[in-house]
Amino acid sequence: MSRIAATLLVLETVVVMLAIPVAIAVGDVEPAVAISAGVGIGLLCVVSAALVRRGRPGYVLGSVAQVAAIATGFVVPVMFFLGGLFALLWVVLLRIGPDVERARAEE
Repeated sequence: MSRIAATLLVLETVVVMLAIPVAIAVGDVEPAVAISAGVGIGLLCVVSAALVRRGRPGYVLGSVAQVAAIATGFVVPVMFFLGGLFALLWVVLLRIGPDVERARAEE
């Protein structure tokens, strides 16, 4: 489960980084603000991806990253959809991941 969670968070980092130029060009956000917010959320995702193998702290930070990604939708409206999609995948992962791990262990 941790490998899938880390992959999901890394992919989300790519999406957040690609939203930076959109925020600058379309959202008329100051470049310094867009870059610092985007890089901050991206770093949060990367740190979370690194920590998911260690248990709860990685998943908590990952959940915070999901909320932050959705919140970027106030600047770049398409991020409501993309952030929501990643959040939905995150919730599904948290919900069915332990069941899949248990089923694997029983095989």
